[in-house]
Amino acid sequence: MDDKTFAEEQEHLDAIYAELERVRDILTEELEVKHKEAAKDLKDLSEEVRIDFGGADETMETLAAIETLNSVIDTYNQQHDFEVEKLGRCMMLLRQPYFAKVRLQMRPGRPARDVYIGSAGMTDRNRMPLVVDWRNPVAETYYNQQMGPTSYKVDGRVRTVNLELRRQFDITRNHLNAYFDTTVAIEDSLLLNALKRHHTEKLQAITATIQREQNQVVRHDDVPVLLVDGIAGSGKTSVLLQRIAFLFYRERSTLSPDQVFLFTPNNVFEKYIDTVLPTLGESNPQTFTWRDFLASLGLADRATGAEDSPESLERLEAAVEHATLEEADLRDIRQDDVVLLKASSVRGAVQKFERFGLGPRMIALVKDELHDRLDRRIASLAHDEDVQEAMLGMDVDEQIEAFGEVISPANDDETYAYAKKLLAKRYAPAHDQIESLAWLRLDRIGCRLLGKTNVSAAEWMFLRLLITGHGADDTRYVMIDEVQDYTPTQLIVLARYFGRAHFLLLGDRNQAIHEGTATFEQIRDIFTRTHGSVEECRLLTSYRSSPEITHLFAGLMDADERVQLSSVQREGVPPRFHEVADGQANAEAYLQTLCQVVEDASHGEGLTAIVAADRRRVSWLSKQLAQRLTLPSDADAPAEARPLVKTLKGDEPLPARGVVLMDLALAKGLEFDHVIVPDAQADVYPDTPLARRRLYTAISRAMHEVDLVSQGRISPLLADAMAEAAGGEA
Repeated sequence: MDDKTFAEEQEHLDAIYAELERVRDILTEELEVKHKEAAKDLKDLSEEVRIDFGGADETMETLAAIETLNSVIDTYNQQHDFEVEKLGRCMMLLRQPYFAKVRLQMRPGRPARDVYIGSAGMTDRNRMPLVVDWRNPVAETYYNQQMGPTSYKVDGRVRTVNLELRRQFDITRNHLNAYFDTTVAIEDSLLLNALKRHHTEKLQAITATIQREQNQVVRHDDVPVLLVDGIAGSGKTSVLLQRIAFLFYRERSTLSPDQVFLFTPNNVFEKYIDTVLPTLGESNPQTFTWRDFLASLGLADRATGAEDSPESLERLEAAVEHATLEEADLRDIRQDDVVLLKASSVRGAVQKFERFGLGPRMIALVKDELHDRLDRRIASLAHDEDVQEAMLGMDVDEQIEAFGEVISPANDDETYAYAKKLLAKRYAPAHDQIESLAWLRLDRIGCRLLGKTNVSAAEWMFLRLLITGHGADDTRYVMIDEVQDYTPTQLIVLARYFGRAHFLLLGDRNQAIHEGTATFEQIRDIFTRTHGSVEECRLLTSYRSSPEITHLFAGLMDADERVQLSSVQREGVPPRFHEVADGQANAEAYLQTLCQVVEDASHGEGLTAIVAADRRRVSWLSKQLAQRLTLPSDADAPAEARPLVKTLKGDEPLPARGVVLMDLALAKGLEFDHVIVPDAQADVYPDTPLARRRLYTAISRAMHEVDLVSQGRISPLLADAMAEAAGGEA
């Protein structure tokens, strides 16, 4: 049966695709032509530049000609970068020109117009939109999933329109595979098709399938702190990355990737997400784990301080209010073995402003004083005859490098002026030392104030923040994923260090797998104190796991939370329980059972993860499984060199398929087609709140299948679920 709508949409797709190809060809040709033209122009200009540093006038003319040449180069580079960026968007759209269409009546009595939405925006030769970027304000009408009267925001103003049609497309290049007219989330055909997928080694963008509750986070108003509490599999990480892409789009002219910090739980996770933003045409922000962040500040060699009690920070804050600097707290400012300012001179500067008390005001005044003293010291050194003689003996290249010109001082005053300029450049790093507080022995101060023999990285950072009042002042946004795994001390330090930034905090209270981490109540309190207010969103729909797996891990949640949870996945495979009798004689029986489960999983599609409770268990299982399970040998690798199970290390990327072994902490934030919990016994997961959260986390990594194997009596947390499964089989 002919589908007139399908034919019309395919015809429209053909037209859009042809226009995209035209744009691609024009840009490609322009880049090639302009590259040749630029090369010729630059060659001609370069030949016109006559290098002559023979005298002052000649030097000035030479430098002016070089500056003109550099200006021309900058202009060509700007044009080139603009066209390359547009070509990149065009190439992205040629893979899939768009994924949705909305038909909007913008004003009553006016005909409705169709808006096609894609992963990037593109206009035609008349600058009319061919495809609208998914981050464009009008695209919000698609994600609202609200037929009839709906609205979107433009420059802070709400515009009301009438949504007559919401259509989704399955498109590959210029081929329309299917279309769906949808209204509400549960009928979202693109989403349901996407959820059938198997694990990929890299997280995929969810641009086409962002759901309404997720869109509320992605497009949320810019607030000081947004705290998102989402159940396992609700798309928190995907939403976070889409939010970053949205911010880059909305603030294209003012926001750069180096002004955005993203904190991830581990390096495996960092590699797992590192292609999402580039596929959306955006650069990755500065991405760190807590340890990586400390290392970037030169604090890698000391204890991280994550486990420190917040009380130590409170003690520091109270002590600084009444502290004074001792002479032993100060050090010389030196460079290249030359003492430029002695510690006694630094002490003099400190004493000059001690009346203000140790804190940001005093430190700022002392730094200004030290800069002045350093300038005077450099001016004094410029009178030295040896310095002046060495300067006058410099060859032409050295003079050009030092002064930008060939010097020919006419008298002693000019000679002194050049010597002073030379030394100012040579000792410029000493001014950086003043700004970085290299003249302060912060460790000694911290130890004295806390009565300790050493200070942690967190304490050191907090002390520096207290006395300077400055952290990363240029940072505008900080995103923390898996925020429930951070301690109060870590969050207090980050909230202060990025005091001027806006925060997006995402987590799941049910996945707090370590003792001593911050509760959501503590998180709210910490950021309310530093940022004034905290707004919150909930994500209560599971998109990752099948209904059977969702039901299993939901059973580990509080009853009131469980009622609110929902899953949109289609029916799947029930969880499988394998309880092996306890006792030394049955250890081999347990391993045989586990090996059989692993071997069966290895024949399935996608990636299977064996998620053990801790590293010690991973180490033992790695040896046991390697002895018992190997892949068939081939000509290039003997069987003993190719274990069936790969033990994943903290700095390795995930494979696309096969079987990997890892500990629970490393599995955080990841997802797998099949999860095997190899230590589901009562002594590993007793009936405690912490064990409940750890088991919830392990099970919820699974998308399609889960096996739980116990060496001895199965965890009491699973007893009811196991009985329910047995009853279903009976």
